[in-house]
Amino acid sequence: MRDASKHRYLIALGSNCRVPGIGAPRAVLASAAGALTDAGWRVDAFSRLADSAPVGPSLRRYANAAAVIVGDFCPPEALKSLQDIERAFGRERRGQRWRSRTLDLDIVLWNGGMWQAPGLSVPHPLFRERDFVLHPAAQIAPHWRDPVTGLTIRQLAARLSRPLRTE
Repeated sequence: MRDASKHRYLIALGSNCRVPGIGAPRAVLASAAGALTDAGWRVDAFSRLADSAPVGPSLRRYANAAAVIVGDFCPPEALKSLQDIERAFGRERRGQRWRSRTLDLDIVLWNGGMWQAPGLSVPHPLFRERDFVLHPAAQIAPHWRDPVTGLTIRQLAARLSRPLRTE
């Protein structure tokens, strides 16, 4: 039986930098699963790792994954917890947007629906456009629904996979 007071989140993970003592981006993501557990999260599902081209000015390819995590954290607390983990992996939140990063943990969806506050929007405002988020997420949470469009993760991923029709 699930504990009703727990919050479930779908998060996207990404890395395109080595972390000393851990290794290359794929090793960073594997290590992040343990860091989530150490921070008080229960990891219910973790997708396969995938590689993707960078968004923005970075030249290094990314390793990406998705996870369903459960914890007692409301969205602002969840964001702080995830950012603390990013910092522990050497992430610095300054400088150019979309630059290389050791670890990126983004809240994509939350079982509570939508959340809007300065510095945090759930669902993530760009997730519907990103195959490197949707395809890993569809592996582990295909039936989760986007509260804005009403579409499932599987449906959103399929829309990105189809070629655009022209008339």
